Amino acid sequence: MAAQEPPIRPIPLEEEPRLLKLKKQFISKFKSTPKFYARAPGRVNLIGEHIDYCGYAVLPMAIDQDILIAAEPLNTPVIHLANANDLYADFSTNVDNIQINQTKPLWHNYFLCGFKGIEDHFNLDSPSGMNCLIEGTIPPSSGLSSSSALVCCAGLVTLMANGKTLPKVELAELCSKSEHYIGTQGGGMDQSICFLAEKGTAKLIEFNPLRATDVKLPEGVAFVIANSCMEMNKAATSHFNIRVMECRLATKLLAKSRGLDWKATQKLQDVQIKLKRSLEEMLEVVEEVLHPEPYSIEEIGENLGISPKELRSEILSQNTQDVTTFKLYQRAKHVYSEAARVLEFKKTCMEVPDDAVQLLGDSMNQSHSSCRDLYECSCPELDQLVDICLQSGAVGSRLTGAGWGGCTVSMVPMDKLETFLANVKEAYYTKRKPGLVMEESTLFATNPGGGAMVFLEA
Repeated sequence: MAAQEPPIRPIPLEEEPRLLKLKKQFISKFKSTPKFYARAPGRVNLIGEHIDYCGYAVLPMAIDQDILIAAEPLNTPVIHLANANDLYADFSTNVDNIQINQTKPLWHNYFLCGFKGIEDHFNLDSPSGMNCLIEGTIPPSSGLSSSSALVCCAGLVTLMANGKTLPKVELAELCSKSEHYIGTQGGGMDQSICFLAEKGTAKLIEFNPLRATDVKLPEGVAFVIANSCMEMNKAATSHFNIRVMECRLATKLLAKSRGLDWKATQKLQDVQIKLKRSLEEMLEVVEEVLHPEPYSIEEIGENLGISPKELRSEILSQNTQDVTTFKLYQRAKHVYSEAARVLEFKKTCMEVPDDAVQLLGDSMNQSHSSCRDLYECSCPELDQLVDICLQSGAVGSRLTGAGWGGCTVSMVPMDKLETFLANVKEAYYTKRKPGLVMEESTLFATNPGGGAMVFLEA
């Protein structure tokens, strides 16, 4: 894994129609010329859903869809943000008064997360103001990491505008923490693949310390992304953060049951490490300790020896303190089994047995079943779309991203790809979504793309 900074490439804009168009729009908007451009890709997670914030490895790849920002540093302490999409209103703020509203996660707040992360990291007394024009091809709220890509792109732009540098790994970790400003209690997968991605390979992303390992995907198959067209903004709903808290509470109860320091144990992986058990053995511990029925906040407090008031104030996040029941058994069971599937997926890709494609497909199908039944982060539309993809020739199919809407990813033999795309289009989009205008990012095959970078006009 490269430890260097994100690449900076001089490029003739006439060779990049999107950048040239963005430059013209910038000049029209701000009556000045951008000094540089930054790109941050979206991603698709092939397997390993909702386990990065529990400490476990995930297996994503970057996609071609991305966020682009044309930027001009200013001598005045003001940030002016504009979006090439008219649906998103312009925004301006003083750099000395950055306010990020967690109750209204508007688009510009994600930019401010990236800005504030750099500002705080370097303790900038007088950060540079900026004119920025943002353009993106990642469909919003689709589970392809549009919000994290914007945070990462904003962090990279702020870094450049203030003459600072950071290695990719540190920048990924910083942007992961920066997204917490908007209230999303996620892990670090999205930001890590955004900066560490390399064209032509998926990555096994591991945490503590952050590191990435190339995973060569099997030949003869395509990975196809299909958008359910059901949007889920993970910062605007409590679903995502409730799952994070359920995993945290399951961690505490498992740790307490085995005589560990439960207050110092934060993630499900911490329990496994401290007990020196395999993932399969941790599933047995879950069966022994946790019950399938939902836990009340009073029962959890009684197990831990603290009051419900202490539990809310000391363990729960601010936006989950009104939740009264939690499913701990199901969430822990999903995390440990999904973590095992990630390692098995990587092993299959590395060893390439004769039935590799079928084994990988089985892992993807099991992952979706676990997300649907144990983690309950699917939705009827995603389940329908997965079924249609399997019936249309996919070997494996599953939801990708946070869930509750967004996209599926399917592994399809290349010789069936054309028929697969036609069948899914007819069965899901034509029959179930009549009147829907399909865009290029609605249904497409993808290959592993490259990571975030900066462009200078040559």
